[in-house]
Amino acid sequence: MNHEEIFERAWAEPGTTSVELPPVPVNDVLSERYDVHPPFGYTGARLWDMEVRKAAAPDVYIPTVVKSGSAEKFPSVRHGHFEDFTRVSGQRLWADPSRFATIIEHVRLDHGNRRAFFIGAERFEAPDGRTFTAGAGQPLFHVEHSVGGPEDAPLNRWRIVHLTAEPDPSLAAAFDELANDRYLRVFIEVHLRRDLGRELVRR
Repeated sequence: MNHEEIFERAWAEPGTTSVELPPVPVNDVLSERYDVHPPFGYTGARLWDMEVRKAAAPDVYIPTVVKSGSAEKFPSVRHGHFEDFTRVSGQRLWADPSRFATIIEHVRLDHGNRRAFFIGAERFEAPDGRTFTAGAGQPLFHVEHSVGGPEDAPLNRWRIVHLTAEPDPSLAAAFDELANDRYLRVFIEVHLRRDLGRELVRR
């Protein structure tokens, strides 16, 4: 199975814990919640650029979750509009953010459809001979980030499925704050400041 098939099969399993965050209309939130200088509006292509950069360097784009300097990306393979690689990083546990664990993710970037899949794994043997083992403390999980909506009004989409034996409401509740956040997700703010040279002030 490919990355998408693995994700969708897990999503459909009755025992897994699945969370789909509300899609974020990025430009609407920018205009309603921020002062931006110089003024800016995202296109779908620009938002996908953010996803590609974030996939390769999660410690840079998600500093609230990924331990600084912990991310490693192993060589990518490009075939058609797909790009595959593996990344390993230290990440905060979803339900216990005071603790970090090693997270192994097999990544597929679908550049044609602007979808990124992150398939959690228990072990990974790197090309340099090192062996990584996923940390304890939470179930393995798979993630899909994608860009939806029209080109001039793109949506930031996020789904995550935890490989539990039965649905875990307490684990799903760990995402309530993200779902209710009035501002853009941290990785979009990082992209605006770091890569697009915008100054942001939250209102």
